[in-house]
Amino acid sequence: MTRSPRGFSLLEVMIAIAITAVIGAMVAGVYQQVDHAATVAREQGERYAGARLALTRLSRELTMAFLSEHYDRARFRDRPTLFKGAEDQVLFATMAHVRLVQDAKESDQSMVEYLVERDPVSGEDALFRREKVRLDDEPDRGGRKDLVATHVKALSLRYWDLKRKEWVREWSTRTPEKLNELPTRVRIELEVKLADGRTEKFTTQARVAITAPLEF
Repeated sequence: MTRSPRGFSLLEVMIAIAITAVIGAMVAGVYQQVDHAATVAREQGERYAGARLALTRLSRELTMAFLSEHYDRARFRDRPTLFKGAEDQVLFATMAHVRLVQDAKESDQSMVEYLVERDPVSGEDALFRREKVRLDDEPDRGGRKDLVATHVKALSLRYWDLKRKEWVREWSTRTPEKLNELPTRVRIELEVKLADGRTEKFTTQARVAITAPLEF
């Protein structure tokens, strides 16, 4: 007399399903961790690159900062070129303007401002750059504003006073003592919040090439 093979009991089927579910959950968790790590690494690289690019650009433009005595005194009460620096923002005339449109009626001179403001997209502070391609009697207004670095915790600027041999927190060529003088160096520190929650500080210095007003 032959006996038919015994099938799986309900309990055995439920145990097998439970084991399969546990293994599936573990595999899904591993994939999620790998995907999260890849996302963090990608965002980490983007924030590093953004901070370095912003510092490089700011440093280059500060290097080419200038003052000029060549302007229409009948039109302008004050010299349109200036340098006005505070602890967390700076406004200056520079010869670093790049024409993006062929045959555009623009020179290499422009007014540039860097400052930290709230980014309406992320809700966090960010570094913005404003450029005005024509010098006029309203250097603190107008122009185009672009975001250059995100997730900024702080921007710290210091200006080297060659006469006093020390770093100072402010510099303005609209004051009598600094009317005809630019700082010889500018120290820039940019603190950025990384994707993993840490804060990284990026530091550089810009050496201003021409510190006295141009006579032409």
